[in-house]
Amino acid sequence: MIDVLRLDGKKYWVNPHMIESMESVPDLTLTMLSGRKIIVKNSPEELIEKIIEYRRNIGVERQEVL
Repeated sequence: MIDVLRLDGKKYWVNPHMIESMESVPDLTLTMLSGRKIIVKNSPEELIEKIIEYRRNIGVERQEVL
């Protein structure tokens, strides 16, 4: 799980494997595989870094084929 910051300032945790897309309109909107949308204060770059770090921590990069 990675933490994101909701617009009301509360921390929220999401499974990064369930994120289908991200769109800045102007706040960052995450569309989950379920279709649910979550609007967060995080920048796209910050969230991508969190996802990369999460994947490193669970060892996913060693399982992927280039």
